[in-house]
Amino acid sequence: MSSVATSRPRLSGVDAARGLALFGMMAIHVLSAVSEDGEPTLTWLLFAGKAAALFALLAGVTLAFTTRRARTEGGHFLVAARWSVAARAGLVTTLGLAIAYVDMDAFIILAYYGAMFLLAIPLLGVSTRTLLVAAAGFALLGPILMQGLRDYLPEPGFDPTFTTVLTEPGVFLSQLLLTGTYPAIPWLAYIAAGLAIGRMSLDRPSVQLGLLGFGSALAAAAWLGSQLLLAGPGFDRLLASEPDLRTGDLQEILVWGTEEYLPTSSWWWLSIAAPHTTTPFDLLHTIGVAAGVLGAMLLVSRFAGKALLLLSAPGRMTLTLYCAHLLFLGTGALVDLPEFSLWLQITVFIIFAVIWQLARKQGPLEKLVSRGAAAARESVLRRHPDTRSAHRGP
Repeated sequence: MSSVATSRPRLSGVDAARGLALFGMMAIHVLSAVSEDGEPTLTWLLFAGKAAALFALLAGVTLAFTTRRARTEGGHFLVAARWSVAARAGLVTTLGLAIAYVDMDAFIILAYYGAMFLLAIPLLGVSTRTLLVAAAGFALLGPILMQGLRDYLPEPGFDPTFTTVLTEPGVFLSQLLLTGTYPAIPWLAYIAAGLAIGRMSLDRPSVQLGLLGFGSALAAAAWLGSQLLLAGPGFDRLLASEPDLRTGDLQEILVWGTEEYLPTSSWWWLSIAAPHTTTPFDLLHTIGVAAGVLGAMLLVSRFAGKALLLLSAPGRMTLTLYCAHLLFLGTGALVDLPEFSLWLQITVFIIFAVIWQLARKQGPLEKLVSRGAAAARESVLRRHPDTRSAHRGP
């Protein structure tokens, strides 16, 4: 969720991808996952797990944008950038813990987002090649760590709040890092991949086509790899690992995932690619989808003109709009009219965002987070006046 402008011209395709991720998450929150004939709906097939993954990958892209100059110049500039990201992480986590007190039928990503930002700080100064290796490492090893430790960690609650922090700090930490809906350690794969992508020349058509092609290939390869394993010994091994598990139940898990988290009875559970299972195949598949979508939106932005405002304007203030959406869910309004509720929210958000963008202002929460991050950065640079003036330029 972007909140800081960069010194380079803003890429409307990145904002549009972020807007698409916002609306996709809203659709998952509001619309049914199951059609009348018991099959997954189009909304579920398009957005389940993928919209949140796109959000996370774009968070890495934004971190690359906002720390580009600091990484190049190094020294105190990089230290200042790291403190800035830490401040951003704290503020986003605070928002997530606060809004979790609102009773709603949706998982909240914000506190996990903050944990991802904190864990990403050591990655800000590393090479692009190291970032790609890190993305692969987190995607492959993160789920193994998560699966191996799950039986030894406390069971997570629905969403952490300040009360969780004070009364159950172990639950809070383990939930954010490994056992929650968006566990930060394996999900660092999205952040690392986004950081690497954000360093590319995203305004070049060749790079945009490369993202679309490579992302599509990775998504297809990960999905196919999972299917091949399950078509071989995987399906039977999973059935054998859970005596009470029936064939129909397992088939449902492969489509919708589990209500809580994957069983730890067999490592073969890591071979599935269902939404929000956070397996290697799920992570690699959704990284590919996210990269492909970003490449597609960058290409579309080359000729879409002002029509792209329908996505790019909300994409410039997703933190504000995401929180507004959660608060609306908390009211329980229009719960019996899900389609109308979704399109009403989307329409209002687009109108509000376009008007706000015409005034050339950051969203309210984006401005709050930006000021906090800027204050942390300036506090470091003030201790080094020579670098502070150099950072500002002539």
